[in-house]
Amino acid sequence: MTPLTWLQLLFILGGIVLITKPMGIYLYHVLEPDRSGGTILDPVLGPIERLLYRIFGRQTKIEQTWWQYACALLVFSLVTMLATYAMLRLQGHLPWHQYVDALSNKTPLVPHLAFNVAASFVTNTNWQSYSGENTMSYFSQMVALVMHHFFSMSVGVIVAAVLVRGIAGDRGSTIGNFWRDMVRMILYLILPICIVYALFLVSQGSIMNFRPTSTIQVLDQSGAAAGSPNTQAIIQGPVASMMSVKMLGTNGGGYFNANASHPFENTTPLTNYIQIMSFISIPAGLCYYLGLMVKNKAHGWAVWLAMFVMLVGGILTCVGFEVRGNDRLAELGIGGVGTASNNNMEGKETRFGPFNSALYCSMTTSTGCGAVISMHDSFTPMAGFVPLLNIELGEVVFGGVGSGLYTMLVFVFVAIFIAGLMVGRTPEYLGKKIEASDVKLASLVVLTTAFAVLVPTAAAVVTQWGTNSMNNGGPHGLSEVLYCFSEGSGNNGSAFAGLNANVPWYDTLLGIVILVGRYIMMIPVIALAGRLVTKHPMAQTAGSFPVTGTTFVVLLVCVVLIVGALTFFPALALGPIVEHFMMHSSKLMF
Repeated sequence: MTPLTWLQLLFILGGIVLITKPMGIYLYHVLEPDRSGGTILDPVLGPIERLLYRIFGRQTKIEQTWWQYACALLVFSLVTMLATYAMLRLQGHLPWHQYVDALSNKTPLVPHLAFNVAASFVTNTNWQSYSGENTMSYFSQMVALVMHHFFSMSVGVIVAAVLVRGIAGDRGSTIGNFWRDMVRMILYLILPICIVYALFLVSQGSIMNFRPTSTIQVLDQSGAAAGSPNTQAIIQGPVASMMSVKMLGTNGGGYFNANASHPFENTTPLTNYIQIMSFISIPAGLCYYLGLMVKNKAHGWAVWLAMFVMLVGGILTCVGFEVRGNDRLAELGIGGVGTASNNNMEGKETRFGPFNSALYCSMTTSTGCGAVISMHDSFTPMAGFVPLLNIELGEVVFGGVGSGLYTMLVFVFVAIFIAGLMVGRTPEYLGKKIEASDVKLASLVVLTTAFAVLVPTAAAVVTQWGTNSMNNGGPHGLSEVLYCFSEGSGNNGSAFAGLNANVPWYDTLLGIVILVGRYIMMIPVIALAGRLVTKHPMAQTAGSFPVTGTTFVVLLVCVVLIVGALTFFPALALGPIVEHFMMHSSKLMF
């Protein structure tokens, strides 16, 4: 850790602080036009919005109950998932699948992979058990997959908005209109930002074209004399448009298999910084939106601070272990320990190195973004422990767009319920009593993650189909399988790698886990919003539990960590933790 790296970290953390309020205010204007008067873009985009409403019909004007809202969301998700599955299965018959070279001739995906990809992208997971540039046609990349980048991030944000509306409501029965929320999210937030963002990426060197793969002469011609090829294939395609929306929406699924370590996806230090700011902007801004809606900005900042504390703790832990490197290699005279030029460059892009790789990893697994600039499988055991824990906590450390806030609010209910039990009074949140049914719905959300991660992981490590795909045994192999199902349930999409998941059993089971992790958590959240909106907030008294001070922040952080520790610590102890001790005690394990 050098002064420059500390300065870099401060720029990242300072950027998060600065972007929270403006994004929160804009989200408030996008999602609540009747209260806020709309955005500055309403006069320009209003005619398009009204045209879309006419196309969709009168259902866009009717306020929906939680049940109607949930049904509309599920129907929309199912239809778009089936459309994506069909496009992937018919890829060889759709436009832009064949160019002048054989490398660009894309064939249809097999059923189990098409199902996995469709489930992954409809849920904002964007897990990829395939190589994008070698598997997907330009049509599949730009239409089938990017379509879901827009849709899935919108769904996450509006579900968070629904829960906030429920908290802020007073004896109501409706929580908004799904179709109207979707249109406004895409039209007023995502499209304008992504158009500017994509142009910025092009200006920095990212490509945006429909050319066939280019073949170039390599600079080093020494291999030609020995009969080796002296040319290199450079993949082309509509990269910049996909990168803008994948980063803004914490989607993470890359155009290239190398993801954000590829120079066409992440071209300069400036793009690396802007990418981080873009995928954390909406999750951070939603906290301020919460404060505006409940007319208690201090509460929104308190929730934000709880997320921020856990984010910084994870970054420092991951960076500390990764920058230190491997003591065993240092004993053999390979590199140093605790220096920027240490021995820990396996799986790292040379532009980034251990510090930036660990920083980026901590940020993406905190925010639900599956983008990577290094292979997490190559991290030291305790550095790999951090992204695992970030995901298994429910991705509430800012989390994915929308999903981070609504899952954190579930933990708020749990924390307030525990506080109520400790002081012997009925728990209440912002004046609304938390009843048994509310706690049951919150508990269902928390338990879903544990079930969706631990059960399939246990099944995989004791069956032949699971172990056949493992390239490593012992605790590291367990970590790879655990990470696979953790990112699926948490809808993160990053990978530990080292695991061949593109086989029928893994593709199918992981696709189911991904759907469970999204919708079995999302529907109880919408139902909870439906219950809360009907309640009348009571005047808060001196006996009400404060939701704005240090006590609340500490309690909330402790509840999140304790629930995560109690649920996943045994599995983590058998994976990265035991591997860490083996690395330091064994002469054979590095």
